[in-house]
Amino acid sequence: MASNPNLPDGKSPTLALVHPTEEEKLHQFKLNGVQWRGALSEEAYLRREEVLSSQALTRDGGITYWILIDTAMKENPLDPTSSIRLPLASCETYRKKALVWQNGKVTESICHGIGSVFCNKQLRRRGYAQRMLQQLGKALETHQATEKMPCLFSVLFSDIGKEFYTQFGWEPFNSSHISVPARTNTPVDDLPTARPLFAEDLEELCQIDEALVRKTLEIRPADSKTAVALIPDIETIRWFHAREEFVANELHNKKPKVKGAIVGSEKGKRIWALWTRMFYNENPKESKNNILHILRIVIEDEGSSSWEGVGTDHVNGSAGNGKHDAAIAALLQVAQQEAQEWNMEEVEAWNPTSATVSATQKLDPNAIVVNRDMESIASLKWFPNHEGSVAESIDWIGNEKYGWC
Repeated sequence: MASNPNLPDGKSPTLALVHPTEEEKLHQFKLNGVQWRGALSEEAYLRREEVLSSQALTRDGGITYWILIDTAMKENPLDPTSSIRLPLASCETYRKKALVWQNGKVTESICHGIGSVFCNKQLRRRGYAQRMLQQLGKALETHQATEKMPCLFSVLFSDIGKEFYTQFGWEPFNSSHISVPARTNTPVDDLPTARPLFAEDLEELCQIDEALVRKTLEIRPADSKTAVALIPDIETIRWFHAREEFVANELHNKKPKVKGAIVGSEKGKRIWALWTRMFYNENPKESKNNILHILRIVIEDEGSSSWEGVGTDHVNGSAGNGKHDAAIAALLQVAQQEAQEWNMEEVEAWNPTSATVSATQKLDPNAIVVNRDMESIASLKWFPNHEGSVAESIDWIGNEKYGWC
């Protein structure tokens, strides 16, 4: 765009990070919807955002909206008739429950997940996003934190590679996945029976999952690295399902009922997976780019000292002993069936353990682990003073799709 003398650069002392009015928020949604509405129309996208902001995870301050403005600006230079402040850049943050293990102690924490980082095309190359992130990093350290519930870290998932956010402290962590196509071939035989999971089944399972994550942290060896874990609570899972149900209803006039699958019936010995569907193709009859994401794979082994379901072992650890491969394959096979029914192109699991890799290859011998270098790069900013690389000195436990925002 042509240079506008009424616009400051990103280093201006008059820039400030503030919370938008409802009108300003709507203005940004209309702009960023082109990038993030996926299969939805603009009108449907606006309705979806309203629905998602009223979920248990997001209401009562669970989601916070941010914009960067110039406090010295008297009118909007791009639209002098507008009554709103000009958002130079914007984003939103989600308050999430987390656990941190450090020096033998588990601490309850909050974590803010950053999403929808956006700068209008007309305003780019002026350093506004950089300035917003610099100020946001400082703000989140204390935002909604208390003495009993500190904020020790924040996360984001970069779709522009690993370098940009690193300069502001969000370091890239392991970001890999493995996938299988929606079922088109004959199912694999000799797998255990997996039954579907429905919305009413999930709250109890999420409570068990949280207890397992906590136990996994509590039994870490004393000389281990600091570890963090986002809690896979029911509020988080329901947010994903509210998202998929809204989009599915818009495209197919019905809502998905099957939310996952489980193998086994005896508590303490079950294995389950939860998933969500993401629709990106505007044509409901086409599957291209639609993905059924595995949110979480949980191995409910109460006697295990290296519980695999938290995702600590990525591809090459002791989990690859074949013990759980068939059960996970059975779960993925149900996911494939669901993917096919809902016109998904594939089923995808993030940061797979060795067991998940083996299970996936039972269904598709050509499946390989893909290490992402551009999209959905899991990134973490650690707030306490720290020397050296955060990514090398902190274990991100359960770095799976459920942590995405």
